[in-house]
Amino acid sequence: MNTRWVAARVITQILHHGQSLTPALENALLTVTSPQDKAFIQALCYGVCRYYHRLEFIINQLLDKPVKTPEIKALLLIGLYQISFMRVKTHAAVAETVQAAHKQAWAKALINALLRNYLRQQNDLDSKAEQTPSARYSHPDWLIQRLASNWPEQFEAVLTANNQPPPMTLRVNLRLTSRENYIALLADQGINGQIVTCNATGIVLEKPLIINDLPHFSEGWVSVQDAAAQLAADLLKVEPEHRALDVCAAPGGKTAHILELQPALQELVAVDIDDKRMRRVQDNLHRLGLNATLMTADAAQTGSWWDGQPFDRILLDAPCSATGVIRRHPDIKLLRRPDDINAMAALQFSLLTAVWPLLKPGGMLLYSTCSVLKQENEEQINAFLSQQNNAAELPINADWGYARQYGRQILTGYSAMDGFYYARLIKH
Repeated sequence: MNTRWVAARVITQILHHGQSLTPALENALLTVTSPQDKAFIQALCYGVCRYYHRLEFIINQLLDKPVKTPEIKALLLIGLYQISFMRVKTHAAVAETVQAAHKQAWAKALINALLRNYLRQQNDLDSKAEQTPSARYSHPDWLIQRLASNWPEQFEAVLTANNQPPPMTLRVNLRLTSRENYIALLADQGINGQIVTCNATGIVLEKPLIINDLPHFSEGWVSVQDAAAQLAADLLKVEPEHRALDVCAAPGGKTAHILELQPALQELVAVDIDDKRMRRVQDNLHRLGLNATLMTADAAQTGSWWDGQPFDRILLDAPCSATGVIRRHPDIKLLRRPDDINAMAALQFSLLTAVWPLLKPGGMLLYSTCSVLKQENEEQINAFLSQQNNAAELPINADWGYARQYGRQILTGYSAMDGFYYARLIKH
């Protein structure tokens, strides 16, 4: 097995078949036994996705015509990534990437020539890349332009943050232990963790590690969840005997957090359209010793699943462009298209209007996305409020993120968090 060839096939699945990085990588690693090989393949795949636009720019500078064989182009990307961003010795990066082309003599010659030409012209080519926005920021032009339009003062910081590996952040289950106690448990195992200041449950680790190495993970003492996502449960303000609804609930992090903070709920109904992802919700709740009413259904088709009993609280964690979590899923930059944003916005609005009638008068709906695009966030809420005469915003007074006309926006990298948006709506 050649690790670079395995990585090339994963990258081909993304670039030419539109598959997401996570399932493509999971499938590829099923036949890999060595932990070191798995880690190396993962690093290559994530790295190439993260810096694809820069790497492709350099390839185009060095080639007279495109490479028609997808796996060979992927190997060129892998070779350049090793030379530019990894601690692989140059001669090994070239020789091993050439060898990954197996018995294809023409491909070996091409890979060898291109990588060696890059080494000879590296300073000049890197300088050209810095002068081209898509290569400099390693993002598609349309997304750079959209972010610059939405966030003229912050877009460069967002683009930079998108290309950084994300931190590993934990959510402590306060029913079982305190945050301070858990930090002490981590320290006993030589793991450094720091308190997240924007919420009461978060700990950010100095270095990522395998979840099974976390103290008492299997007993439900802690979960992995970004600090921005941990804000949802507190913002929802559930109280004893409330009936709550979690829309688009999978994989269940927010569902579990709501139950951890308020075990005396009358009922928490969690709905998601994806049966496989709903099984992950069940698995997460089982590990944490929690219970909810789980339903696999199209949340917008409320007649197929709602029992007619209204809810005191609704969390709508709406499907979105996921532009706030690019650092965790760099393939978003390769798979997302400009037209997707309009489609997402239409879906978000349909979900908002569908579940709003399920809310009791005096109840509250929390709208959230992991997007940093205004069209999916504050503009969405503005459009909804303009059409609903029984809805009003409940402002979020907080010291995190940016206050908007409606809701608050966290931009990627702000206090080491993912990009997230929250807005609260109350029903008259």
